[in-house]
This record gives sequence, C-alpha cells and structure tokens, in this order.
Amino acid sequence: MARITVPAAEELLDQRLEVLDHGFVRMVDYLGGDARVVQSARVSYGEGTKTVREDRALIDYLLRHRHTSPFEQVIFTFHVKMPIFVARQWIRHRTARVNEISGRYSVMQDEFYVPRREEVRFQSVLDRQGSADAEVPEELRERVIASLREGQERTYEVYQGMLEDGIARELARVNLPLSLYTEMYWQIDLNNLFHFLRLRLDWHAQYEIRAYGDAIARCVRAVAPLAFEAFEEHVLHAETLSRSELAALRSALDPVRLAAALAEAGVRRSRGRELWRKLGLSEPGEPEGL
Repeated sequence: MARITVPAAEELLDQRLEVLDHGFVRMVDYLGGDARVVQSARVSYGEGTKTVREDRALIDYLLRHRHTSPFEQVIFTFHVKMPIFVARQWIRHRTARVNEISGRYSVMQDEFYVPRREEVRFQSVLDRQGSADAEVPEELRERVIASLREGQERTYEVYQGMLEDGIARELARVNLPLSLYTEMYWQIDLNNLFHFLRLRLDWHAQYEIRAYGDAIARCVRAVAPLAFEAFEEHVLHAETLSRSELAALRSALDPVRLAAALAEAGVRRSRGRELWRKLGLSEPGEPEGL
C-alpha cells in the first residue's frame, strides 16, 4: 500500500511555525491521515476509504463514541523549541516519545523567553496555578520585564565564564533559569495528541503553552481535517456533566421544547435519539423506556 499523503500537510512539512519570541513548531513527518483512520476502522470487513461524506460520518461516530484505537494509527513527529518551563508542562504528557537537547553534551544558546507586556499578569487569589484578570500598571510591567532580562543576562554570563574556565557542562548549566529555550523531537499518535490539545488549548492553560497548542493544532488540521473537525465538535468545545448535574438538568428540561429545538437546529434523528438516551429521557411521542 502506498504511503498516504495529504497535500495541505505536505505544504507544512519542515516549515517553522514561529511561537513566542524564539520558539517554533516544525512538523518533521506524519504517518497517515483521515484515510488511515477509516482504513483502520473498516479493516474488520475489508473496506478502505469511501466517499468524503461517508468517511466524515464514520470518523465522527468513532470520536463521538470514544472508539479511539483507529486514531492511534496516525503518527506525528515534531521538532519543537520552547522555554524550559513550557517543556516541563509538555512532558507531563507521557504517551509520546521524546528526545530533548542535553546541556551535558551541548552548550546552551543565549536565548531566553521574555513575555510581552500584555502577558505580565498578577497572581489569581482564587486559582493557585492561574493568573488574574486585573490590569497590571505599565510601570510595573516594564520593571518586571527589565528584571527578567537582567537576571537572564547575568546568569548566562556566569555560565559562559564557567565554560571558559573548563568547568564541566553538566555542572555549569545548573543555575540556568526556566526561561532558557530548549529543543526536542516529539512523536505522538493522534488519539493522544487530541488529549494534549484538549488540555493545552483550554483557556485555563497558561498562555505560553496555548501558543504552542495553536501551532500543533494547525498541523493536525492539515493532516487529518475530518478527525480534527470531529475533535472540535465532540471534545474541544464539548463539556461533560456529572451524575448530579445530569439529574438536575433532566428534572428542569421540557421534553417538548427540547424536541422542537432539535428539529429547528436540523439535528439528525439518529443523533437526537442519542441525546435522549444520554439524558435518560423518552422522546416525546415514544413509549416510556424506549
């Protein structure tokens, strides 16, 4: 079988998508695409890609019902450059293969992340890992940025001095800050990449890693547009309800008005039935329990 290629993805291959001040995302390679997802799903009865309409419906069904293994057949390899503090969030996704530059063997470059003025934020008093919406005074923003630059320059001068004195790289690097840029090759399948994007494109995520999420999403959309469309519909812009939340919603719903809203929105009958089942309600006009 010939290698699956996607024209939009081929155009993005090896392109540097610039992120932050010195970072980038570069898609080195990809294996498969929407066609590979449907081929994998249909292998049990020997049929491959059909029409785009049928492929879209199948991919939507798979993601909607959490049949995730066909998406694991699509593989991405990225070369990424990011500040170390972003890399430490990134590496929490342990379902990938990673090879990162090592300061034991390489001299780290004089490249540090400095936030834009609008990204200097106060700490939230409600969220320990988040920032507040309150406006930071311009004078304070300037002082923060100047302090960051000064600390980065001073630390890198010490690092260079140690190297010039013959100190081992593995020791000279230990005081380098989290704002220093690092690089890595990152390989991951589409199912686990969707999990990465669900978390890193969320508005709760730190701005800096969301910027990388946007660049990664651009590559995924190019390689597997139908799968990404289903991901946006059923994962990225969807919400999960707890049992108690679902019970409260069920008690407050007017089934007749819901049926009318579904019809007005043009929701297919089969999809509407799925919603009624999710809510634990009988569709108006059908006997109870069906």
